[in-house]
Order: sequence, then C-alpha cells, then structure tokens
Amino acid sequence: MKIIRSMLLSCSVLTTTIVQAESAPKISIGNGENNWIITEGVKRNGSTLTFSEVNIDGDGWLVMHPFENGAPNGDKYVAATFVENGVHNNVEIKVHKGISKGEMFIVMLHKDSNQNKIFDFVFIDEINVMDRAVFEGNTMIGHAIAAP
Repeated sequence: MKIIRSMLLSCSVLTTTIVQAESAPKISIGNGENNWIITEGVKRNGSTLTFSEVNIDGDGWLVMHPFENGAPNGDKYVAATFVENGVHNNVEIKVHKGISKGEMFIVMLHKDSNQNKIFDFVFIDEINVMDRAVFEGNTMIGHAIAAP
C-alpha cells in the first residue's frame, strides 16, 4: 500500500508541476507598442553606440548588459543612459569597458522607478533591480545585439 500511495502522490505532484509549468507565462524580448529600441543600423564611434530611435513610456534608462560565456549576464551592466518619456532619435550610450566588433550585448529599457535620474541597479529580490526592466505584457523591451 505504501508503494501505491507513494506512486499516486508522486504522479499528483508531477501532474501539478506540469500544469503549473504549462500555465506559466512565456517571456520574450522585443519591441512593444509603447516602448521600443530600433536596433537596425546601430552606429559605433569608439566605445559609443548610437541607436536611431528609442521610445519609452515614462522616464527611464537605455541599458546594456554583457554576454559572458555565450550567455547574457543580467546581473551586470556595462552602460546606461537616461532617456526621458517619449521618442528620442540618435540615442548615444557609452560602454565603459570598451567594445570589440561582434561583441554581444543585451540592450534594454529600465524604468526610473523613483524618478531620481540615477540608475538604481540594486537588487530588490532574486531577479529584479529597483529600476525594473520595462515590459509590455510578457515582452521585455530588449534585444540581443552584436557591436558593429
């Protein structure tokens, strides 16, 4: 009886886990209707990248995170520039560590949650910083890019 009960309990837990995993929202990256970063035609001058257009709904930050060992590292950032609410053309962001051609980054938007115009990259839980990433639904406004 113990074996049968244990198997039923295990099946129940497994079923619950599968249902929860299937119902968890899938997060993607890209542009939204109210927030976007145009990554086509990014220009480079030394360690500064210029994005032709950035739109943010509310004040915030254009931020770049490095790739390390072939994967993005969201626990660090290598550049951030403040952008006020609205559409901006030719937004420049300086990568402080320098850039190599083809080097991969995640470029994304973060909200200035406390409106202090200081990028608050302080973790408030396991995955979020105080100036949180900008989402529209399940889409995080961001892109993986290779430096020109």
